[in-house]
Amino acid sequence: MKRLHVHVAVNDLSQSIGFYSALFAAQPSIVKSDYAKWMLDDPRVNFAISSRGREAGLDHLGIQVEDAQELQEVYARLRVAGGEVVEQGDTACCYAKSEKSWIGDPAGISWETFLTKGESTNYGDGTGENEARIAHEKKSACCAPEMKPAAASACC
Repeated sequence: MKRLHVHVAVNDLSQSIGFYSALFAAQPSIVKSDYAKWMLDDPRVNFAISSRGREAGLDHLGIQVEDAQELQEVYARLRVAGGEVVEQGDTACCYAKSEKSWIGDPAGISWETFLTKGESTNYGDGTGENEARIAHEKKSACCAPEMKPAAASACC
């Protein structure tokens, strides 16, 4: 069974751990000096936060699979979705050893698909995600319309 992955960049890890622990009614399953992760079953999500110098907010999304067959199924979906797929292969990322690929969606959000194979003692360097972001920028840089800031609104 696949699991949605959400990774959010935060400014204050400790404060964010408190917030998300209350929101999910659960403590994180992994806590490092710059990273925390909740593996939730309700909703079925791998939710991670990190304070690694990125702008606060949504960092990337993903689909985590449980076996090699599911990984190949999702890889096939990436090829159908279009865009440049960055095949990272075996890597260390987010304190885990994984096999993964990346793609940028039409809005520029990086999506990863991955199979976790074990733990890692280091965070990793973000190579695949960075390449996916660069590929998206190349694809969309030519003719993107200039966006004007939205007017402030008092409601959602």
